[in-house]
Amino acid sequence: MPIAATARFRRFSRAVTREVGALDTSFLGRGRPLGAARVINAIGRGRSEVGSLREDLGLDSGLMSRLLRGLEEEGLVRTHAHPDDGRRRVATLTEEGEREFRAYEELSEAQAAAILARYPHREALLAAMDLIASALGRDRLSLNEIDPRSETARDCLGQYYAELARRFERGFDVARSRDPDALDMIRPRGAFIVALSDGLPLGCVGVKGTGGESAEIKRLWVAPSARGLGISRQLMTAAETAARALSIRVLRLDTSSALPEAVQLYRKTGWREIERFNDDPYPDVFFEKQL
Repeated sequence: MPIAATARFRRFSRAVTREVGALDTSFLGRGRPLGAARVINAIGRGRSEVGSLREDLGLDSGLMSRLLRGLEEEGLVRTHAHPDDGRRRVATLTEEGEREFRAYEELSEAQAAAILARYPHREALLAAMDLIASALGRDRLSLNEIDPRSETARDCLGQYYAELARRFERGFDVARSRDPDALDMIRPRGAFIVALSDGLPLGCVGVKGTGGESAEIKRLWVAPSARGLGISRQLMTAAETAARALSIRVLRLDTSSALPEAVQLYRKTGWREIERFNDDPYPDVFFEKQL
């Protein structure tokens, strides 16, 4: 008889809880439990507004207040009124708090490296972690417009190109493709949007503009671990919103029949199939949408 899905889930939860020391009264040996350590980490990473900090960590207001009060008593955190709105509170790390933040970062990196080193199939383990993090973090996804020349954008595009090389029968060489110039995907001509989960990219899409009323959708990609969660649709909606803000009235795109899920997405979301409009050697299906 197969093991129940809930039993497998609970075994996984227990294993992770033990491995990361979630129940330790002194998380990573720094003298305070995981909850307080997470607050220090979040503030150290720039999440200072107490309301958004509480929401991001999934804590109720009472527990958030107790954690902050304890960190204030330790001399690690200061809280004060927001400069633009006295009803909101802001938390910042003291000099000692900054040292604690760095100590936690070093210990967390070492712990992660040690766990990964014990498993012989590192990439398989990381792929499983990506899948779980994407599934559990789907409600905390954010869409952000960024510079297509940034490290985050290049990471997304590199994975996109590598996937095309695997899936196209004759491979993929970006030098042969009609690769858009980065400036065409930056306002006021266009836009480049990434989907982020806890700061890590899960997908991207570009709007390649010319300054006129027409533009192209380029480089729609979603990480394999995050597929099936509706991120492609969210990215396309964000791209269309950005295009409207740029006074673009007509969007076009090209894709390949080797990517049937992409073709299906466009057909289901109001795109009309049209004749070929470029000489790119890779696409064989072309679409247009009036905004």
